[in-house]
Amino acid sequence: MSKLGTLYLVPNTLGDDGRVEQLPWVLPSETITQAAKLKHWIVEDAKTARALLKAIDSVAPLANTIQEMQMSEWRGAARNAKYGDAVKPADLLRPLLAGNDMGLMSEAGVPGVADPGAELVLAAHKLGAKIKPLVGPSSILLGLMASGLNGQCFAFQGYLPHDQHERAAKLKQLEIESRKLQQTQIWIETPYRNTVMLMACLNSLAPQSLLCLGIDLSLSSEMISTLSIAEWRKRYPNEAACASLQNRPTVFLLLA
Repeated sequence: MSKLGTLYLVPNTLGDDGRVEQLPWVLPSETITQAAKLKHWIVEDAKTARALLKAIDSVAPLANTIQEMQMSEWRGAARNAKYGDAVKPADLLRPLLAGNDMGLMSEAGVPGVADPGAELVLAAHKLGAKIKPLVGPSSILLGLMASGLNGQCFAFQGYLPHDQHERAAKLKQLEIESRKLQQTQIWIETPYRNTVMLMACLNSLAPQSLLCLGIDLSLSSEMISTLSIAEWRKRYPNEAACASLQNRPTVFLLLA
């Protein structure tokens, strides 16, 4: 049997702007060098992937032109099925079977964390391929690091419900769990819902609970603040007051 290729998990930047300027801050030289060598890719979005690779090329020349690369998109089994795409993870990993190394790239941050790439990593394990995670930015960990909240016990909740009443109930549930376990609760939101989420937190959570907002992490516009709910209510008394937070990637962290 021929030797299997290695699946490299290649981090992406956390923002679209100024990728060339971001690279020295968020990706080690070893990560950039390895990414520049790869020809076979599985990505969440080809346009975003090409933008990162173009930035990498300005630092470490690509071994293959972007046009020569073999790039497949994967947005997760459930989402693919919804749009009638019957492709399976193993189908996308066939280059590994031929001995070719592959890169797996997320839309933002690190593959496999809050990212559909985890399904492909598991499939690669089942094939017996070597998995090599490369160092890069994770908004979840950056937010936790900078929050001052409990970094020994924490849970990532993904996205909370969109329904107003279900969202409020979930927030209260997370607050109870956080208080009981002294556990930092972490979640993310679609940026255009930031103000709605923040108002839900201010309306649903206890005044003494601590909430951290990690906004535009790793970008020049980065903002990180940890305040009690009572203090947040003074800063943002209504939705209009927090309009500047809208459409900016944000991580929410709670410790009751």
